[in-house]
Amino acid sequence: RAARSQETPMRAPNLPAPRSAAAGSLESALWSRRSVRDFADRSASLADVAQLLWAAQGVNRPDGRRTAPSAGATYPLELYLLAARVEGLEPGMYRYRPATHDLLATGTRVRLADIPGPAARQTWMAGAAAVLVFAAEYARTAGRYSARAERYVPMEVGHAAQNVYLQAAALGLGTTFVGAFNDSSMASALQLPADQRPLGLMPVGHPR
Repeated sequence: RAARSQETPMRAPNLPAPRSAAAGSLESALWSRRSVRDFADRSASLADVAQLLWAAQGVNRPDGRRTAPSAGATYPLELYLLAARVEGLEPGMYRYRPATHDLLATGTRVRLADIPGPAARQTWMAGAAAVLVFAAEYARTAGRYSARAERYVPMEVGHAAQNVYLQAAALGLGTTFVGAFNDSSMASALQLPADQRPLGLMPVGHPR
């Protein structure tokens, strides 16, 4: 799958370090959390995008454990950023690497316009500044928990997605978790590796 582009490879700039403290409280983020599908025509800052990625799957302890819990620390999730309007970041698809808190260009030719079709034609997503893409390699968890991976991996997506919801609210951004899509068509549109399954999309932007 994952056809490579013949264009000049995208370069991913260094991500700003995640912030461990900020104004506001968890309670205020919970009060502000809502699903947002109408975005202003504004770019997202690289710092805010970096903070969202870290909230979803970033490292928060010296032993490499992450912000979202994982069954047996098997970490089946792969987190991608589909950038459309992010300051200092060329539009395209990137893979987030938690251990180094950075982005790696996938080398694929994926654009935001490719996504609404497989997702029941939810055209509102085209207004987002970026989309966080959750995929999973189930074998990582199945190797330890066998068939229970079918339950544990979706749970993990829920944990990570709620982190993104609350971090977005704290940053004054909006998002909605999207799970309505054709799995094979979405995997093809995103040009995911064959051993990864798409589990959810979170378009992000400034609420209109």
